[in-house]
Amino acid sequence: MTISMYEASVPVFSARLKALSNVLATAEQNALDRKIDPQVFLTARLAPDMFALTRQVQIATDHAKGAPSRLAGREVPRYEDNEASFAEIQARITKTLDLLGTFSAPEFDGSDDKIIELKLGGRESSIPGLQYLLHVAMPNFYFHLTTAYDILRHNGVPLGKATFLGTR
Repeated sequence: MTISMYEASVPVFSARLKALSNVLATAEQNALDRKIDPQVFLTARLAPDMFALTRQVQIATDHAKGAPSRLAGREVPRYEDNEASFAEIQARITKTLDLLGTFSAPEFDGSDDKIIELKLGGRESSIPGLQYLLHVAMPNFYFHLTTAYDILRHNGVPLGKATFLGTR
């Protein structure tokens, strides 16, 4: 049995973004319950040289919209990166989920060998689609998704593995 490039990307991004939305909803409710200004969570970071929570969500959604768009031969939608509240980052996730819902499996036919052109570390790179998905897009997506979770967990939001995985 083989797995298609569509199956390896769109449903995975969609499921993880839905789980991220639940993580963020839990965090927002926790801020209210603990009488913490939501900006404390939204601007929190794990280390001084790391991006804050809001930026982690922005980058995760960038990979979730960018990878399928590139693989399907579509232009990658540009977002403003100006979100400053839980409602705004939730709207960004919803917008990304809506975009993912517009893709169909046939658009990805042959994308495993399709050359993807992008900048990596300030350099132009050409990578076959399968390598791009497995070695660039997915690891970066999961890094920023996990870092968003970790920032919130570090700040005392009661999250567990089930919430991260989207099973609760």
